[in-house]
Amino acid sequence: MTESHSTASVSSSSSLNSSFQDTEDDHTIAAILAGDENSKTDQGKLGKRLSHLDSVPHTPRINGEIPDVNDATLDHERLSERLATYGLAELQMEGDGNCQFRALADQLFRNPEYHKHVRKEIIKQLKHFRKLYEGYVPMKYKSYLKKMKKSGEWGDHVTLQAAADRTTTINLLLLLTDNMNFQL
Repeated sequence: MTESHSTASVSSSSSLNSSFQDTEDDHTIAAILAGDENSKTDQGKLGKRLSHLDSVPHTPRINGEIPDVNDATLDHERLSERLATYGLAELQMEGDGNCQFRALADQLFRNPEYHKHVRKEIIKQLKHFRKLYEGYVPMKYKSYLKKMKKSGEWGDHVTLQAAADRTTTINLLLLLTDNMNFQL
């Protein structure tokens, strides 16, 4: 979770071979973010300027087991370094199952306590645009919506996509490490 501007870009990595490219892209994005601080007049300019960057290769993976302490520590150190590159800091969220929604509320409203409102808006997005999301849900869609309505239900890739689709005023900065995914 990060305290940041409400504009950023998607960046991730999946191997040590892409570390140099990650670092180069990180520095480019950090420079653009720093430049954006000085010129707030052109809304949307940041997204346009970031759109020329190449995607950082990433191979999604599912952790079959909880990483050991050493791997988790290294992953967290790498995340902290990448956040520092952007001038961002990790913000711990309450681990009550609402963390994705709290993090989004923090970025949208500067208050994680608005997580219920964020969840409600994401559910609206999922209901109104069923055809966009249905294929990514591994159960009956009505059951999925009923489950996701409940406070404490973990957000997933579908709710994160719906949040991005619903919220046109932000881009999400999602940093992925080799062994763990950290969600914003």
